[in-house]
Amino acid sequence: MQTKVMTKEREDLQYTSFPSELDSPSYVEPRLTPSIDGVPMGWFQRQTTYSRIAGTGSYAPESKLTNRDLEQMVDTSDAWIQSRTGIQERRIAQKEQAASDLAYEAARKALESAGMLPDDIDLIVVATVTPDTMMPSTACWLQAKLQCKRAIAFDVSAACSGFVYALSVADNFIRAGSVQSALVVGVDTFSKIMNYQDRNTCVLFGDGAGAVVLEATTGDSHVLSTHLFSDGAYADVLEVPAGGSRMPATQETVDQRLHTMVMRNGQEVFKSAVRSMSEAVQHALEQNDLMVEDIDLLIPHQANIRIIEAVGQRLGLSSEKVFTNLDRYGNTSAASIPLALDEAVRAGKIKSGDVVALAAFGAGFTWGSAIVRWG
Repeated sequence: MQTKVMTKEREDLQYTSFPSELDSPSYVEPRLTPSIDGVPMGWFQRQTTYSRIAGTGSYAPESKLTNRDLEQMVDTSDAWIQSRTGIQERRIAQKEQAASDLAYEAARKALESAGMLPDDIDLIVVATVTPDTMMPSTACWLQAKLQCKRAIAFDVSAACSGFVYALSVADNFIRAGSVQSALVVGVDTFSKIMNYQDRNTCVLFGDGAGAVVLEATTGDSHVLSTHLFSDGAYADVLEVPAGGSRMPATQETVDQRLHTMVMRNGQEVFKSAVRSMSEAVQHALEQNDLMVEDIDLLIPHQANIRIIEAVGQRLGLSSEKVFTNLDRYGNTSAASIPLALDEAVRAGKIKSGDVVALAAFGAGFTWGSAIVRWG
C-alpha cells in the first residue's frame, strides 16, 4: 500500500511504502499511551472501544426499619405494606452518615472486585438526589475519601433512574476514548428527606449504595448499549418542593416539611413505570438484534413488587429471570440497580457470556435501560 503526502510544505516527503501487514483489517497502529486488553489504541486504531463491568460492590447501613417499626410511627400494617409493595424492611443511615460515606463502602468493594486501585480510576460519576452538600458534588467528596487524585468527578441527578444515566455517561466517555476506566456509583439516603407521617411514601424507601468499575475493552463482553428517556411534563408528580432556587430554605419551609419527598399521583407513577421500563428494555433489545429469550437476567429498579412483576409479565420473562431484593432493602432510588446487580453477581446468578438487562424509572419522569454482555 502506498500513500502520497500532498502538502507543499512537506514536498520533501515523497511516496512512502508501508509494510504489507498494514493492509490487514486486524492491524492496529501503536500508541504512546497504555494499551487495552493488550491491544494498542493509537490515533489510527481501527478497533472499536467499549466498556466492560470489571467489578461490582454494594453497601447497606446496618440499622433496619421494619414494617413492624412503621406500624408504631404511621397508620399502616405489615400485611398492608407487604401486599402492596413486597417490602418487609429497609436500611436506614445513621445521622452522621452522608451519601458519600455509603458510596465509599460500595466503591471500595467494587475496586477490590475489579482488582484495581483508586489511582487507576480516570472518572467518577455519582448518581444521587440526596447529595452530601448542594456544592461541591458528592463525587468530589467520594474522590477525597478514595484519594482518586487524577479522576474527573461529578454527579448526575435523575432520581431512581440515576444509575442507568450515570452508567450511560461513563460508557460514552470510554467509547469516545476520553478515559480508560470509570467508577459509577448509585447512592441515596432517602431517610434524610422522608416524611415519616406520610404512609404513601415512608413505607417505600430505604438507604443504600451500589457501584461498578468500568474499564475499556475491545472484547465481546461489554456494555452493548444504553438508552435514556425523560418527560418533564410529570416533574411535579414526584418531587422535593423546597431547598432549591425556586423555594429556598426558610423556617416556614422546614415547618411545613417541604424538604421531604412528595408523591402526588401514585397511580400515574405505577402505570408510567410499568410501561416505560418494559418499552425501554424492548427498545434496547431491538437496537442489539436480540430477543426477550436472549435475556439471562433482568435487574429492574426495585420500586414495588407489583411494578416489577408487571414489567416481567409484559416482557414475557419468567420470574426466575427477574432479580429482586426489594423485600430486604425497599426502594433505594439510584442505588437499587447496582445494589441488586452486586448481589446477583456475588450469588452466582450471572456468569460469563450472560446477557443482563437493566431497567430504571424515576422522578422527572426519567427512565432508561442498558444491555450488558457479561464477562
